[in-house]
Amino acid sequence: MSGFLEAFIDIFTSESTYINGALFAAFLAFAASGELVAERAGTLNISVEGMLLGGAFASAVGYDASGSTMVALLTGVLGGMTVALVQAEMSHRLTADQFVVGLTLNILVFGLAGFLDNELEPETELAARWEIPLLSDIPLVGQALFGQRWPFYLLYVLIPVTGWLLYRTRWGLELRSVGENPQSADVSGIDVNKRRRQSIYYAGFTSGLGGWFLIFGQIGLFEDSVVGGRGFIAIAAVIFGGWTLRGTVAGCVVFAGALSFRLSIQGLGYEVNSELLQSLPFLVTLAGMAIFAHRVRPPAALARPFVRGLN
Repeated sequence: MSGFLEAFIDIFTSESTYINGALFAAFLAFAASGELVAERAGTLNISVEGMLLGGAFASAVGYDASGSTMVALLTGVLGGMTVALVQAEMSHRLTADQFVVGLTLNILVFGLAGFLDNELEPETELAARWEIPLLSDIPLVGQALFGQRWPFYLLYVLIPVTGWLLYRTRWGLELRSVGENPQSADVSGIDVNKRRRQSIYYAGFTSGLGGWFLIFGQIGLFEDSVVGGRGFIAIAAVIFGGWTLRGTVAGCVVFAGALSFRLSIQGLGYEVNSELLQSLPFLVTLAGMAIFAHRVRPPAALARPFVRGLN
């Protein structure tokens, strides 16, 4: 028992635990902020995994061609939004099943990224690290929150902007209305499927940023397995958070904690079953879903397609 407590204390007093946790949480938050917008509009955007991977690959190619991190940012956003465009048009213009479209896109992007990566072999590098004076010196969390590479700090802008768009603008009000009662929204003159497409474009934008952040703010290289299923964890964070922005960010932090714990326990030299460690983030995700999913109310029209005259 004393050995377990010692390990527990070592992990939660290690600065690396908080640094890794902040990086994982940031990556999830880039994707989850856009996924929240999509789901509040009534769309369960399964293709967020493909958007993240598309953004990561496109940003790597953009940097390899230009040597510019800002060009990589633009191409990363373009990559994420390209996947979003297909998802939106297929699901909310042609009324194809959004789950089938999303899963198909994930598989397609994974295959294309793997093939093109072998052909192009884009070279990347990590962005410069920026330390904010005084704040970066705070014990344990200073480096995690204020001593990261500069792409990390875009999240401090993206989350408030997402909250403002969703809760403080007419567009956000209309978007939330089509997720709750699309029939009433349609009668009020709102183009339901147009708003849903726009919400997916926003998810593609934030996921493209997330893929770019993963390459230039966290890992420094591209592989086709670089996302590793974390797009689905971002979806779970939205559900865990009760479809609120604050709850979604909290969900990202909780699930990132499990990812960070896995790395920290290995880095500190403790011997734990490797298969168990690999599955730990997903076990925590499942546990969180089981505990909280039935306690929160989703948007009333979530995952329900809208066809005028048929609903």
